[in-house]
Amino acid sequence: MRLRGFSHALGRIPIDLLRARRLFLAAGSHLTGACSRGRTRRKRRPGNGRGVAAGLSSRREFRTQYIRRRSQLLRENAKAGHPPALRRQYLRLRGQLLGQRYGPLSEPGSARAYSNSIVRSSRTTLDRMEDFEDDPRALGARGHRRSVSRGSYQLQAQMNRAVYEDRPPGSVVPTSAAEASRAMAGDTSLSENYAFAGMYHVFDQHVDEAVPRVRFANDDRHRLACCSLDGSISLCQLVPAPPTVLRVLRGHTRGVSDFAWSLSNDILVSTSLDATMRIWASEDGRCIREIPDPDGAELLCCTFQPVNNNLTVVGNAKHNVHVMNISTGKKVKGGSSKLTGRVLALSFDAPGRLLWAGDDRGSVFSFLFDMATGKLTKAKRLVVHEGSPVTSISARSWVSREARDPSLLINACLNKLLLYRVVDNEGTLQLKRSFPIEQSSHPVRSIFCPLMSFRQGACVVTGSEDMCVHFFDVERAAKAAVNKLQGHSAPVLDVSFNCDESLLASSDASGMVIVWRREQK
Repeated sequence: MRLRGFSHALGRIPIDLLRARRLFLAAGSHLTGACSRGRTRRKRRPGNGRGVAAGLSSRREFRTQYIRRRSQLLRENAKAGHPPALRRQYLRLRGQLLGQRYGPLSEPGSARAYSNSIVRSSRTTLDRMEDFEDDPRALGARGHRRSVSRGSYQLQAQMNRAVYEDRPPGSVVPTSAAEASRAMAGDTSLSENYAFAGMYHVFDQHVDEAVPRVRFANDDRHRLACCSLDGSISLCQLVPAPPTVLRVLRGHTRGVSDFAWSLSNDILVSTSLDATMRIWASEDGRCIREIPDPDGAELLCCTFQPVNNNLTVVGNAKHNVHVMNISTGKKVKGGSSKLTGRVLALSFDAPGRLLWAGDDRGSVFSFLFDMATGKLTKAKRLVVHEGSPVTSISARSWVSREARDPSLLINACLNKLLLYRVVDNEGTLQLKRSFPIEQSSHPVRSIFCPLMSFRQGACVVTGSEDMCVHFFDVERAAKAAVNKLQGHSAPVLDVSFNCDESLLASSDASGMVIVWRREQK
């Protein structure tokens, strides 16, 4: 649709703005053409320097003229007193047209969308692994280390609020996740949306040994993995029916405490009580590499660096956090730090700039992560509750249109699920609210629902020692419980949604894994 026809459809968009737009496009094409013509000249002819200088001067004058004229038109437009609602309507319609033409846009500031695009442009994670310490791209033009900044959390929260408050009443923050949530949820309430029709399948290949972690593959609806204290990892396929165990990864000599999918889902990293981490190829189940813990201690948790999957962070029983380069099998220089207890939980923020680690003495530490070198710098410490192990940490840039602050979801052995607000760029936490669950001794985990809610409120899901899966609305002041799934015969240790929330997997201390199917509206 042409701009002139679009402004006519809106009513009264000043024609001077359209003229400025055409002038801008003309300036861009003029400059582009001049630059392309300049690139084709490989040799400078004698006596041509004066002409080139004159051309550059002319382009600078043209650009200056455009900027001055644009500023004049903006001032005149402001004096004319055009209603702000008209501008918002124009931006909304413009966004819809762009979305129809080019597809939905990614979440603002989403490092995950950025990193996924990088992953899809390469063949596999292993093919693009490079030693970060020797990576020339981590250096500036003159060989200096280049720092990567994504802005402070205070600024992010303010931007989230500004985007929301600039929308007309009754609308939502325009993100692809919100549009996807709207399409799948329809006009149902939050409680109706998280109603489940029952069990889709039950996996019992790890029966009699606890399954501490279960995870769907990234951006995948039907591929699931779970690890067990029997020392193995199962890769499962849910479609086509019937669901099957594709392969079982064996090699650890003791229980597997944690694992993580790479962004491209081609490899998995696992940690074990046998003091090793292993790199697995998900396609054929082979073990690519075995890496011993630098301290020779039991490894209790792991997580990929979200932007660079060449780096993995592990936590061990000797109170240490290590950043490991999985392509070299070595610890990154400056990438280690000591906590007050056994490291049980790790979580990055979306851009990969902040890392949180929780230990078995009730403390949560925040670290600044150097994107260029992999170095960790200890920033803040929060004592959740002295002596209460922190068993799970989940980070989210923002939860819903009401909860627009960066948030952290924490399980500790307090019979509560805790939701914290991240208040600054050093990871300082402020308690927002808590939800009642049963947890006093088991390593229970929780998650944010992967889709941002289109309607009022947003859900979190957690396991519990009462053998149930609990859903809570983080914004509901009273009666926050949304749903409860019953079916396990032992404490529920972990939960995981697939990418479109059509299936939920939960694992328990007896080795049972249940896949729940959401009701179709």
